[in-house]
Amino acid sequence: MPVNKKVSFSIWYVVLAIVAIVLVHDFIVATQKLEELPYSEFKTLLAAGKVAEVTVTQQRVTGMLRPEDVTKEHKLFTTIRVEDPDLIKELSAGNTKFSGVIESTFLRDLLSWVLPALVFVGIWFFAMKRFGQGQSGFMTVGQSKAKIYAEKDTKVTFADVAGVDEAKEELREVIEFLKTPEKFTRIGGKIPKGILLVGPPGTGKTLLARAVAGEAGVTFFSISGSEFVEMFVGVGAARVRDLFDQAKVKAPCIIFIDELDALGKARGMGPMAHEEREQTLNQLLVEMDGFDPRIGVILMAATNRPEILDPALLRAGRFDRQVLVDRPDKIGRLAILRVHAKQVTLGLDADLEVIAGMTPGFSGADLANIINEATLLAVRRNKEQVGLPELQEAVERVVAGLEKKNRVLNKMEKERVAHHEVGHALVALSFPGADPIQKISIIPRGIAALGYTLQLPTEDRFLMTKTELENKIAVLLGGRIAEELIFGEASTGAQNDLVKATDIAKSMVKSYGMSERLGTITLDRERQPLMLQIQAPQEKGDYSEETAREIDCEVRRIIDEQYERVKRLLAERKAALLEGAKRLLDQEVISGNDLKTIMDKY
Repeated sequence: MPVNKKVSFSIWYVVLAIVAIVLVHDFIVATQKLEELPYSEFKTLLAAGKVAEVTVTQQRVTGMLRPEDVTKEHKLFTTIRVEDPDLIKELSAGNTKFSGVIESTFLRDLLSWVLPALVFVGIWFFAMKRFGQGQSGFMTVGQSKAKIYAEKDTKVTFADVAGVDEAKEELREVIEFLKTPEKFTRIGGKIPKGILLVGPPGTGKTLLARAVAGEAGVTFFSISGSEFVEMFVGVGAARVRDLFDQAKVKAPCIIFIDELDALGKARGMGPMAHEEREQTLNQLLVEMDGFDPRIGVILMAATNRPEILDPALLRAGRFDRQVLVDRPDKIGRLAILRVHAKQVTLGLDADLEVIAGMTPGFSGADLANIINEATLLAVRRNKEQVGLPELQEAVERVVAGLEKKNRVLNKMEKERVAHHEVGHALVALSFPGADPIQKISIIPRGIAALGYTLQLPTEDRFLMTKTELENKIAVLLGGRIAEELIFGEASTGAQNDLVKATDIAKSMVKSYGMSERLGTITLDRERQPLMLQIQAPQEKGDYSEETAREIDCEVRRIIDEQYERVKRLLAERKAALLEGAKRLLDQEVISGNDLKTIMDKY
């Protein structure tokens, strides 16, 4: 059976042909054995009567010399023409045959003008072809940038996703629909067109979407919301259309848009309105209304800011199902740690359950980072296995940052930091309900911390009482008050503590209704759609100046009450404060149990 071969034209063929012509011309000229003579030598030979014949052009004088012997051949020469008015007379006097020729400059003009243009066009064509293959060329700006994963390329299933069991259960019916759509359509059921995964960063939303595609065994289109928005008007809308066109061809499939808030922010008429983004969003809304879910195209998206999405996206018939992918509980954290620890050689003492108990509030990405940091620590220590000490230190690295052992403090600063950190720890150990103290250190960590007191909760907490919030403020103030008690004045080291304490006090007054003076009301402004946010940024909220003054007074009252409370406590436990700081200066790191032992002595 004959095979039809596709013949493709390339601009490089023309360029190669011209180069070949030039090379052939140069070869022919070279074979003529022309000798390049200076013009002065040519005049000398002409005066001596040795020039037999010449041809004069606009640029050169080419000719033939008389042979010295009859047996010898005529010698050819060439020289640069010089403006010489006496040349014709000298040629006639020397009995030299001469003629003039108008030189053709066609080839030279072709090479000097056409060839550079062809080279430029060829380079441009080649670059556009290469860029077009990578979906980033000018000719392909309207094409979708979605990464397409075939069934065999996804390689992620629910077995690779841990700690989000509720979310997985919500998505199982999507998998069932993609596998057996007739089971739903037989009785008139419709699968949700759009599924929105909502949750904090690092909780595994993207991984969960890929796992759905892997479980269903369908094509997976993955794209970020920011990739739709370009500087060219209409490009985003064109990419949305192209994405859905590709998905319809590959159906059944899943379209996953990560960071939907980059594309789906609420539309508004304010000064910050973005016309191109709004056009892209409008096109997305149109495409979601236009496709039939029965063809097997499921749209999934992820965001950690659902409150700023356009309401039109969240109505029934579009993203009508929202699945929460929250931070895992202790059981979930243990499962996540075990998934990431499969590729790591763990020691016999590496109890992952202990690490799961130390990490409440951690996301899946944080837990993966802990396993990786522990592995790097084990390699650095030339250990063949990852033990519990490496895992615990990895938790500290994630919480407090890297140790800065090269940052040397002077004696006075070191003493201040020691008393400051022991002040935090003493207050935390004195008040019931405070998070346990794991470690107290005066080794600098992170960007600006000169020391730290590591408090790790032992259980997951979802609610906090007024007393517990007041205790948190007291613990934060403990460092500054310890400095004042021992050294007579405070330093700048408590700046971050004061920020946190003030934020907690403000939340108690404005958000939680924990102020007897203001009553059980909330004064925090709710997040509104962008189209409704017409107030000036400097406005404090929907309350009067008198109420704002009362808020400030209540925040100050809460801080002052805890300040006096902690001041009395540390004055009573001054001996324990001094002894704990002395031991911390000697050892640089002590545990919460060590400080508890000192407290029991006094």
